[in-house]
Amino acid sequence: MITDTTMLYLYTETPLHAGVGSGLSSIDLPIQRERTTQYPMIQGSGIKGKLRATAEEAKVEQAIINILFGASIHEQKGEKSNSDEKDYAGALIAGDARILLFPVRSLNGVFAYTTSCDILNRFKRDIERSKGSAALPWSVPDNDDKVALVTTSNDVASNNAIVLEDFSFDVQASAQVKQQVDTIADWIANNALPPLGTGSYWPNKVRSSLVILPNDDFRDFTLHATEVITRVRINRDSKTVESGALWTEEHLPTDTLMYVPMYATAARNNGRTMSANDVLKEAKKLELLTLQLGGDETVGRGIVRTRWSE
Repeated sequence: MITDTTMLYLYTETPLHAGVGSGLSSIDLPIQRERTTQYPMIQGSGIKGKLRATAEEAKVEQAIINILFGASIHEQKGEKSNSDEKDYAGALIAGDARILLFPVRSLNGVFAYTTSCDILNRFKRDIERSKGSAALPWSVPDNDDKVALVTTSNDVASNNAIVLEDFSFDVQASAQVKQQVDTIADWIANNALPPLGTGSYWPNKVRSSLVILPNDDFRDFTLHATEVITRVRINRDSKTVESGALWTEEHLPTDTLMYVPMYATAARNNGRTMSANDVLKEAKKLELLTLQLGGDETVGRGIVRTRWSE
């Protein structure tokens, strides 16, 4: 039974390709998406596998690894001697990574961190799910007028309008709504944004560039404003493009912010006692400042900064 939860935040520093194999669209290798909403996501199995690999590289005690992640495939096959832990699943549960902020090219301010009321309501539901969790100190503003909601001191709007990619949006002029957006931006900057090593620049960028879009428009940007990279394979002998070896890959763009709901149960293994809270504490001990997720590791894709919810 799940008895404790926390949140793991992921901020992409390079384009990230968490793929699904071949696709039916014009993109040969699309990214993972939710079935109904088509929002980008990263499956929890890949994240949990990366956490396990990180623990093993950090030489964490094997018994702790087995408590968190379950026995390895070798132990399950009996290749390691008489371990009672091999029959028990791991106590750490990784949910799917979901989108929170999606960067979109802006006429002013270089780019905007976009989100939507749907995304914020889902995030609020996820973070307040566990029993006893404190409610977030902000509420999601209504956007019945189908306009862009921005912060009070924003640098992306001009003359009560904002231009993202090739689309123009009217800006909500209500001071009360802008104060609501200010509170959301400030909370994300203080509690969800990983440390990016440049002082206050990126937290202030969130505070000045957060834009809450209408749900449909945000969904369309996450569908059509991702980064599509064309790749080729070179013939080793001729040093020219291999015949037929041209393909396109879809990537989450740099500066995307995602969140991963992390759950824990008490340790399931025989002979070991560990509470769900202690399971999360052990997970947080892993050195996760920077991770590599998804494919194309050897060409620098998928570098993410991380932050555990406090």
